[in-house]
Amino acid sequence: MTDDLFASASPGSAPLAERLRPSTLSAYVGQTHLLGKDKPLRRILDRGIMNSMILWGPPGVGKTSLARLVARELDYRFVALSAVMSGVKDLRQAVQDAESARLTGQATLLFIDEIHRFNKAQQDALLPFVENGLFTFIGATTENPSFEVNPALLSRAQVHVLHPLSETDLLLLMERALQEVSELPQLDDSARQFLAGMADGDARRLLNLMEALAGLEGPLSREDIHNRLPQMMRRFDKQGESFYDQISALHKSVRGSDPDAALYWFCRMLDGGMQPEYLARRIVRMAWEDIGLADPRAFQVSNDAAQTYERLGSPEGELALAQAVIYMAVAPKSNAGYLAFNRAQAFVRAGQSEAVPMHLRNAPTKLMKGLGYGKGYRYAHDEADGFAAGARYWPDSLDAQSWYQPVNRGLEIKIADKLAQLKQANAEARQAGSADSE
Repeated sequence: MTDDLFASASPGSAPLAERLRPSTLSAYVGQTHLLGKDKPLRRILDRGIMNSMILWGPPGVGKTSLARLVARELDYRFVALSAVMSGVKDLRQAVQDAESARLTGQATLLFIDEIHRFNKAQQDALLPFVENGLFTFIGATTENPSFEVNPALLSRAQVHVLHPLSETDLLLLMERALQEVSELPQLDDSARQFLAGMADGDARRLLNLMEALAGLEGPLSREDIHNRLPQMMRRFDKQGESFYDQISALHKSVRGSDPDAALYWFCRMLDGGMQPEYLARRIVRMAWEDIGLADPRAFQVSNDAAQTYERLGSPEGELALAQAVIYMAVAPKSNAGYLAFNRAQAFVRAGQSEAVPMHLRNAPTKLMKGLGYGKGYRYAHDEADGFAAGARYWPDSLDAQSWYQPVNRGLEIKIADKLAQLKQANAEARQAGSADSE
């Protein structure tokens, strides 16, 4: 087996990016944080024992190629399914083939591209075979597996994050492609830098851009490419800023209450090919994380915008998302609920499982009532102002905590006043109760 960067580069109808996949792991470009010396995937391959895994990263960073090369490195049968095109029938056939292969001593690597597109039942169908070792499973996804992969499957697979290719990686890929494919024109330094910036970390995008230049006489300059690919330049020229940086810029502009800057980053990402569905999810997240109870209407606005996009699609639905971005930016901000949730989670994780006090337990049976379940519980609706002043809702062994601290903005001003009144009523009731007991 040769150590060329690409498999056969013979002319064909397949896209250039498909024809020029790397043929060996040592020629694979990028992801050195996984494949470098003593790095996680390199250690696994050196050991020769592969566990199931999820490869998570943006498009064009080599997830499929890496899975193929891992199978070749370990001498596994490689079976590839697409979650978009395949169903349970295809999975059943893959299982039968893997069982037959195992009888001959041949291990199987089952690769499922876009695993997040499988529904829960389809993902669950993988579990028995992953557990019994019939095949090694590798799933590829552009979406956060914490949200898109079933917990049961996720717990049985190690997640590896793939990064966008660096400019150095893209330039190396470009140089080798120019050496391998005769129909590609030569490029001067300015053209190479420009193409690397247009590709924005995506190897497939880079090769697609280069394929659009095939047949032209070189060497080409930056200006030549600008004139040749004006629309593609407009779509992909992100000036070297990464996907994650632009998401961060949008989120921070909203948090900083700058609607025009927020719209700028929102439109930049749409223009660069960002999936509006992903932006919709981020907008909903902003409402809950950065606006919170200072303006609860933000939750409805963000959800309505996401649903409008689902109904109308592009480009009509994008206006709803833009309106939501503006609303989020001008709304009063509070992360009090977000911080309270994080504090509560940390407290619970660090502590023991405290018993529920008897007065807070339900007593649906006579036995439970006899054991004291529910005894002493005060039904708030029957109390003055609908509040059982002095009642306690914490485990007996824990002191009451104060995680939620409303900010002095928006609706939380009124929430803070209300909480102060309730706190005062509790204090007075408990003081009176203490006096009565003496």
